[in-house]
Amino acid sequence: MRLTALGLAVGAILATTLLTVPDSPSAALLLDRQRYSIFPYPFTIQNLIYLALAWAMGDLYRRWRAGRRERAFLRAGFLPEDPHAMLQLHELGPIRRRVAELHDSESGFLPALMDLTILQLQASRSVDQAINVLTNALALMGDQVDLRYQMLRYMAWLIPTIGFLGTVIGLSLALHLIDPANMDLAKVVGGLSVSFYTTLVALVASAVLAFVQHAVQEQEERALNAAGQYCLRNLINRVYIDHDSPAARP
Repeated sequence: MRLTALGLAVGAILATTLLTVPDSPSAALLLDRQRYSIFPYPFTIQNLIYLALAWAMGDLYRRWRAGRRERAFLRAGFLPEDPHAMLQLHELGPIRRRVAELHDSESGFLPALMDLTILQLQASRSVDQAINVLTNALALMGDQVDLRYQMLRYMAWLIPTIGFLGTVIGLSLALHLIDPANMDLAKVVGGLSVSFYTTLVALVASAVLAFVQHAVQEQEERALNAAGQYCLRNLINRVYIDHDSPAARP
């Protein structure tokens, strides 16, 4: 997805290049495609920002799709949802076998929680211990979800930093070109425009990235919380353990 997003960004840059007139305000703002730019086109700060944003958006799209898959598990009907239905230990074995292959280290919140909880119920025949396992698994999965967004948070910091870098370079060049005896006003203005335009583009891109990141992360965290509630409501609260008879094994 990241490579696909980078390819789309390159295509968008190329299309914008063809649709804008060099030295026009739109070309200067969006692409830094102007006569007195300090960066040789297409190696400009704006284009670098677009590529960084596309890389992050590709990763967010992957996480969004993962969140949708997690929500789909909640509608799969792994457990009886009738408020009057009860589960016995001998019924848990087939349910566990059904969900065992549906999760891995990266996906499958609900199948993983069901697998761990059922295994604990079968091993200990204790609802209290099963609740502790479920609670600890939810905490670990929450930390895992948060870690998946570390690089995206770094990208949200990196993009405005790249813009500010363009600002510093543009201002430095403009100040360097200020020579009362022989001043090239066009180059000075070009350096100043780079400094302001890169900051503007970077801040807009950073705001878009932060908004999408929070929305996608919230979706994934809500899916995890819903999976925990599903297990509590339809597994923990419905299981009946007869301590007077031996537990049925899968």
